[in-house]
Amino acid sequence: MVQQRRLGASMSAAERMRLWPSQHGDGRTLEGTHLSSTETIETAPLAETDAAATPATSHDTHSGHEDHLHEGHDHAGHSHGPVLNPECVREVRIEATTEEVDAAFARVLKEYKKYAKIPGFRAGKVPETVVKRRFAEQIRKDVVERLLPERFQVAIQSAGLLPVSQPQLTQLTLEEGKPLEGTAVFEVVPPIVIDGYQEVTVPKPEIAVTEEEFQRELKQLLESRATVETVEEDRPLVDGDWAQISFSGVASDHEAGDAEPISGDNSLIEIGGEQTLPAFTEALRGAKPGQEIQAEVIYPADYQEARLAGKTVAYTIEVQAIKKRILPELTDAFAQELGDYENQAALETRIREYLQSTKERDAEQQTREALFARLAERFAFPVPETLVQQQVDARLDRGLRALASQGMSAEMMRKLDFTRLRGAQRETALQEVRSALLLDRIAEAEGIEVSDEEFERELQIAALQSREPLESLRARLTQDGGLARIREQIKREKTASALYQRMPAA
Repeated sequence: MVQQRRLGASMSAAERMRLWPSQHGDGRTLEGTHLSSTETIETAPLAETDAAATPATSHDTHSGHEDHLHEGHDHAGHSHGPVLNPECVREVRIEATTEEVDAAFARVLKEYKKYAKIPGFRAGKVPETVVKRRFAEQIRKDVVERLLPERFQVAIQSAGLLPVSQPQLTQLTLEEGKPLEGTAVFEVVPPIVIDGYQEVTVPKPEIAVTEEEFQRELKQLLESRATVETVEEDRPLVDGDWAQISFSGVASDHEAGDAEPISGDNSLIEIGGEQTLPAFTEALRGAKPGQEIQAEVIYPADYQEARLAGKTVAYTIEVQAIKKRILPELTDAFAQELGDYENQAALETRIREYLQSTKERDAEQQTREALFARLAERFAFPVPETLVQQQVDARLDRGLRALASQGMSAEMMRKLDFTRLRGAQRETALQEVRSALLLDRIAEAEGIEVSDEEFERELQIAALQSREPLESLRARLTQDGGLARIREQIKREKTASALYQRMPAA
C-alpha cells in the first residue's frame, strides 16, 4: 500500500487527531485535559520542597579570603546566583554560637579522621592536623551542611517568611573558635490584595456552530476515509490528482558528509492541494508517469518538519503514477463503520456536538485569559523573578520536546540562540506566573480545596496518559514533589472554572 510522506504538505486530513477519541466519563480525552497555561506553573515554596537545601554561599567577609566558601562564587564580577526582583527580596540573619560551631567542626573532623585514607598512615590513625590540612575545604562544606539548613528554617519560621527561591548567603563567617554569622537573601511571593475581585468581569461570547463549519468538518472526515486508486489513462497530472513520486533532495546550506539525506519513495502529494507547497504543484502539474523533473523548493521558517524549516532544497523527482482519491458516500452504512452510530443522522449530530464543545472550550480559554489580564491590570503586584525563570524553563522544555518530536536533532538544538529564546519567552512567562498567583490568592479567599477523590481521579488520568502503572507514578511523583504540583494545578483549574461560570453572557 502506498504511504503518504509529508513532503510538500504541512498536514493531510488523515493525519489530524481522531475526530472523537476515547473519552473519560466527563468527556476529557486520553490526550489530556484542556488546561490554561497558568495551571502548569510550579510555585511550590522552597520551604516545603527544598527545606534541607544548603543556601548558596555568596561573598564571605571573614579573615583569610582564600579560605571562604566557593560554592556558586564567581570571582569574575562576583555574580552570585540568579537575579532577584528587589521588590520580592527578603533576608534573615543566620547565627550559631561558638560552641555550636566548634562542636560541628569536631564531629565532622572525627568522621574524616576515622575514614581518611592518606599514604603513610593507617586508616583511623591519621593525625588531626594532617586531616585538617588535607581536607580543609571539604570539612568546611560539611560543617555548612550541618549548621545552616536547620538554622535557616528557624530564621524564616520566626520571621513568618516562605521562600520561593534558593537562598543566597552573604557575609558568611565560619571559623573554629568564632560564632557563625551570615545573611540569607531570597525571594518571597509578596502579599496580594484582591479586594473587589468579584467585580472584575469580561463577557462570555455567544457560541454557535455555522453550517459552513459543519460542512468543512464533514468534508475532512470523508477525506480521511478516502481510498486511493491508480489512474490508468495516459494523461498528465492536473489539479486534484495525487502524484506518486520518488525524490531526493539537497539543501543549499548542506555540508558534505553531515547532512541528513532528504529522500523518499512511493510518496503521495496532492497537486494544487491546500496543504501542498506551491513549488511542488508548479513543478508537477503537467508531468506524466515516468518523467523526471527538477524543482527548487523554499520551505517557510515555520514549516512543521524542523529539519526543512527555512531551508531551500533542490529536488530531483520521478513521477511514478497518477492517483485519484475516492471519497466514500455519506450513508447510514458509512456512519455505522465509524463507530456506535445508528445512522447518518446520528453521526451528523455527533459532529455538531463535537464542534460545539470545541468552540465552547476555545471560548472559555479566551475568556479566562481576558479575565486574567484584567485581574492582573487591577491588582498589580511584583512577581518573584525566580518563578518567572522557572516558567521560562518549562516553556523552553516544552518547545524543545516539540522540536525533537518533529525531527530536530540534539546537535541542531545546541546551535539555537538560547539567550534570545529565553528573552522572547520572558513576558509570556511573567503573565502566566502572575495569573497563577492571582488564582492561588482567589482560591484562598474562597476556600477552594481539592478533595481526595478529585486528586485520585486526576492521578489516574495522568497514569493513563503516561502509560505508567498508577502506583509507580505515585511513587515517582512523591519523590520529586510532583504530587503537590498536581494538587496545585487542580485547585487553580477549579478556581478558574468557578470564575468563568460567573462571567456574564455577551
